[in-house]
Amino acid sequence: MLDVIELERMAARTHEDIFLGRSHYMPGGRVFGGQVLSQVVAAAARTLPDDRFAHSLHGYFLRPGDMTKDITFGVDRIHDGRSFARRRVQGYQDGVPIFSGILSFQDEDQGVEHQLPMPDVPGPEELPDPAADPERHPQSRRLLAANPIEVRHIEGSLMGPAPDGAQPTQAVWTRVRRPIGDDRLLHQAALAYLSDYTIQEPSLRGAGLSWAAPGLKVASLDHAMWWHRPARADEWMLYVQESPGAQGGRGLAFGRIYARSGELVASVAQEIMLRTPVTTPA
Repeated sequence: MLDVIELERMAARTHEDIFLGRSHYMPGGRVFGGQVLSQVVAAAARTLPDDRFAHSLHGYFLRPGDMTKDITFGVDRIHDGRSFARRRVQGYQDGVPIFSGILSFQDEDQGVEHQLPMPDVPGPEELPDPAADPERHPQSRRLLAANPIEVRHIEGSLMGPAPDGAQPTQAVWTRVRRPIGDDRLLHQAALAYLSDYTIQEPSLRGAGLSWAAPGLKVASLDHAMWWHRPARADEWMLYVQESPGAQGGRGLAFGRIYARSGELVASVAQEIMLRTPVTTPA
């Protein structure tokens, strides 16, 4: 994960900066969407002073990425104000955009505060570790160990049989598997990376599906994220998720990410393509 977040600067122009990013291995050969999100955050941050931090991202996944090819990121400096700065970032492969988004950064500021409370759930130590019991998991021990994100489901994993009943909510404890230092912007990029890892699952649960459903087709369409407070992505966080609805071959989900102390550190929204053999057009 750290290797792909570390981008190579290719060019700096008056209004556009160019960076080159690599991709890590994925079993299906497609680039992981969370990887692209983390690289977009890193690219935009490289064009700003160190004292401005990301507070929002809105973007679209336009095409599947090929993990064997580099990704070129173009950053357009569309606004630099006294308190806020905006950057438009596009990721390309073979000269064709695969992601397009806008990020906003802000100076540190004070203001009113409130938040929805973190739900009372079992802690991560009370939940099974999938890597400790690979026989019950369709992925191999190697893939589980190589995943930079650690996840423990409150309601049980969707990697096996379909859940009993249809309930479009879930909560997971998640973190980056190993310490990544103290750079706040790096933790923001890592938080974007892991924000894409389980957010599709409430839509699956709402339809009574698991990842093992025959003929299931899922792809992220867009992604929005808001960073509320500083957070360490390498410490356990509770990711509370719900899907308000699915229709037209699409599913929508919202998520709230809490530090273990109970502070709301980020919010997420994502719409996905969600198709099964019954809903796929002939």
